[in-house]
Amino acid sequence: MSEQRELRADCANCFALCCVAPAFAASVDFAIDKDAGRPCSNLRADFRCGIHADLRDKGFRGCTVYDCFGAGQQVSQHTFGGRDWRADPDTARRMFAVFPIMRDLHELLWYLSEALALPPARPLADRLGRTRREIERLTEGDPDDLLKIDVDAWRREANALLSRASELARAGTPGHDHRGADLMGRNLSGRDLRGANLRGARLIGANLRDADLAGADLTGADLRDADVRGADLGTSLFLTQAQLDAAKGDAGTRLPATRVRPAHWPGARVP
Repeated sequence: MSEQRELRADCANCFALCCVAPAFAASVDFAIDKDAGRPCSNLRADFRCGIHADLRDKGFRGCTVYDCFGAGQQVSQHTFGGRDWRADPDTARRMFAVFPIMRDLHELLWYLSEALALPPARPLADRLGRTRREIERLTEGDPDDLLKIDVDAWRREANALLSRASELARAGTPGHDHRGADLMGRNLSGRDLRGANLRGARLIGANLRDADLAGADLTGADLRDADVRGADLGTSLFLTQAQLDAAKGDAGTRLPATRVRPAHWPGARVP
């Protein structure tokens, strides 16, 4: 299977696990409370969302920025062999328990794949590739094997490599270190943030309009409602589609070639 296909959500081959397994609370991101393991009230019998085209307008913005990195179809079609969770309570319980583990593993696979594509990180290619293969092997396990995985341990191992890959990629344009910084609502308009380390930074509602984020590491940065209109994100490191979907950009925002301009951004083409 190709990496692009297996690490991208394929809802047509998933039993709507993201609409059932997680819990969510009524908030600015969700219009209702929902318990873990209970289907969302908008879920139809065919596993499609009844308000998919109007999620933002209906108060379900959180759904529009969620990405399972392909874990949904892996669990549905491979781990459980295409068995519908509605047919058996035990299957449902196990499937819902396995899903977040698979999602975390797939997310690590995505980041490792991104690191492997960075030319400056070639000295780490063997270690990155080996770790990726080991995690990929874990994703092929049966439900009992998956439930025993120490995801935190694998995350620590992968993150050490990803941090080093980031350092190598940013060596030519060393920027400020804002790891884990609270930058909520900050006015960073027009700032030179080239090569900045923004891993885990809280940028909720920050003004990044026309900022230069070339080569900046955005691993895990919270970009909800961040204004990235006109910003240069074209070569930002580890920028996920979900981060873009959560931000506010426009036709002038520069994106990596492998990312899609969110449909709700002004000037975006609607497919």
